[in-house]
Amino acid sequence: QVQLRESGGGLVQAGDSLRLSCAASGGTFSMFAMGWFRQAPGKEHDFVAHIHWSGGLTYYADSVKGRFTISRDNAKNTVTLQMNNLKPEDTAVYYCAAGPRFTHGLGRPNDYDYWGQGTQVTVSS
Repeated sequence: QVQLRESGGGLVQAGDSLRLSCAASGGTFSMFAMGWFRQAPGKEHDFVAHIHWSGGLTYYADSVKGRFTISRDNAKNTVTLQMNNLKPEDTAVYYCAAGPRFTHGLGRPNDYDYWGQGTQVTVSS
């Protein structure tokens, strides 16, 4: 059973940056593709970013391309989401998720088997 724990959320102003981290335990981290999703109040989980098990391929939602960067460190069992130039519409609970190794970055929540508890990101205007 894989456990995921996010950290790094907070309250920031528009234009600021945040770095989210997700620590994994209970499994072989390099066996999993990893993704970040977010959920705003009253909405479903929206895809944010995905990274291949090796870190060699990444995918992003159009709304965050050029502003967010996903990366992973398989030696430290962590995946991070660097968020720059944050906007009020980025306000949401952010979740990291783990899926099978060769999961494609299609952004489908059902492709991921394990989820963290989430961390709140609030961007004020």
